[in-house]
Amino acid sequence: MKAENSGRKNILVSVVMGSDSDLPVMTEAVKILEEFGVPHELFLTSAHRTPERTTKFAKEAAKRGVKIIIVGAGAAAHLAGVIAAQTTLPVIGVPIDATAIHGLDALLSTVQMPGGIPVATMAIGKAGAKNAALYAVRTLALEDKKISARLTAYIKKMARDVEKKQKNLTVPENTACRKS
Repeated sequence: MKAENSGRKNILVSVVMGSDSDLPVMTEAVKILEEFGVPHELFLTSAHRTPERTTKFAKEAAKRGVKIIIVGAGAAAHLAGVIAAQTTLPVIGVPIDATAIHGLDALLSTVQMPGGIPVATMAIGKAGAKNAALYAVRTLALEDKKISARLTAYIKKMARDVEKKQKNLTVPENTACRKS
């Protein structure tokens, strides 16, 4: 997966990572954005190692047409809060499992923003990255009929997939379970 060019003007969602080691998780967000045809970019910056780069990104994102920022970070996970403090754009945080305590530190750092610095916080890891992108899609769908139609189709497909799995569900013979 190649990062989109940050200089493009039609980017709606910026997927930001604090480290390139976050890419396997944040790829899940990118897959969803691609499925919905949402123009996006990947951007690598660190609240601690490249603070000036982070500030420049946060302050210029809206001018470039970005509407939503999805931020993945592990450990102290300050990146989402630092970005949210410097932009009026919605910021969605994805805690990454990067330490011995399996992302709990990142979750708590992301969700415990001070009043006035909102960061919508998703689950730790790949499910969180996927849901962050779906949350972004839902937000964009409020004003974009094409994205809204794709979202409605996506939701209906999820329901059909469950129904199909139910029909194919087999119960081992030595159990008391029954198919509903």
